[in-house]
Amino acid sequence: MNSTWDSEGWYAYNDGGRSKAGRKGNAGDCVTRAIAIASGQPYDLVYERLAEGNATQRKSKRERKSKNRFKVRTASHGIYTKRKWFKDYMVELGFEWTPTMEIGSGCQVHLRADELPQGRIVVAVSKHYVAVINGVVQDTHDCSRGGTRCVYGYWKLKQEK
Repeated sequence: MNSTWDSEGWYAYNDGGRSKAGRKGNAGDCVTRAIAIASGQPYDLVYERLAEGNATQRKSKRERKSKNRFKVRTASHGIYTKRKWFKDYMVELGFEWTPTMEIGSGCQVHLRADELPQGRIVVAVSKHYVAVINGVVQDTHDCSRGGTRCVYGYWKLKQEK
């Protein structure tokens, strides 16, 4: 794994085991990749759990009105991370949520090593989830926008006692 440094911090290419699992091409699986990287769980195991959550979650009012009534068992087209089942899964893995932005507060924390805690974290940024391990962005691309990308909150892996 090669890492590069710029004035804002470190970035390392990491697909979370996606290619090793035999997956090809691009997909909207950033949540799966980020959790696999930060938790150390195999990509396929995380993917299956998230796909199951997507398939069995209750449909919203908007979804019930749509013509597509089939529940899709996939984690490749995004995960609605505000659902209770998702939050329960993260807690089960040993993560704890820390919000970093409130309505009207403006951006307080950016995707930079000096503004995030050390350890293994899954960071929520606009339309994306990314793993950060000890200040190093772990993803398939450097999504930090030069250290200016706003962090909405993060899931931090609690330390073993």
